[in-house]
Amino acid sequence: MAAPLVCPGCGAGGTPQERFCARCGSPLVVAVPPDAPRERIGRESARERARKVHPPYAEGDLVRVAAARHQAEAEMLQGLLLDAGVPSLVRRSGGFDVPDFLAAGPRDILVPRGGEAAAREALGRDEPPPPPEALPDGRAPAWVRALAVALAVLLIAVVAAGVFAAVFS
Repeated sequence: MAAPLVCPGCGAGGTPQERFCARCGSPLVVAVPPDAPRERIGRESARERARKVHPPYAEGDLVRVAAARHQAEAEMLQGLLLDAGVPSLVRRSGGFDVPDFLAAGPRDILVPRGGEAAAREALGRDEPPPPPEALPDGRAPAWVRALAVALAVLLIAVVAAGVFAAVFS
């Protein structure tokens, strides 16, 4: 037997076949009895979030719709998308992985292709975010390559000087 559904906005009940309240239009959620154990309440909140997602928005490959500067901003954007009925996924942006600063660093916000237009509208973005800085051919800028070569030559010279000093002293 399915658990009863209730509207969090007006308190009206609903059938398992309904997704939205007929009175106020809010998404229906599973009713949690007041004496429910704490761990069950956590599962119920996940169910409430899942019921907010509009099925057509959950179809297709993942596409990047936004970028966040850190974890807190990414979670805020996820909340805005969920309120619009769009499921989302937060992923660390490439090139930034420092275990000591787990909440720091840029994040990509990904949504299924079916919800891309709705996500951009909800976030107030008409065009895709710029890709991470890279040259069209995928190579690093010339100054970065020159710096890498200079550091490699310097490292070889230091190692060679150490070997020379150890052998001939």
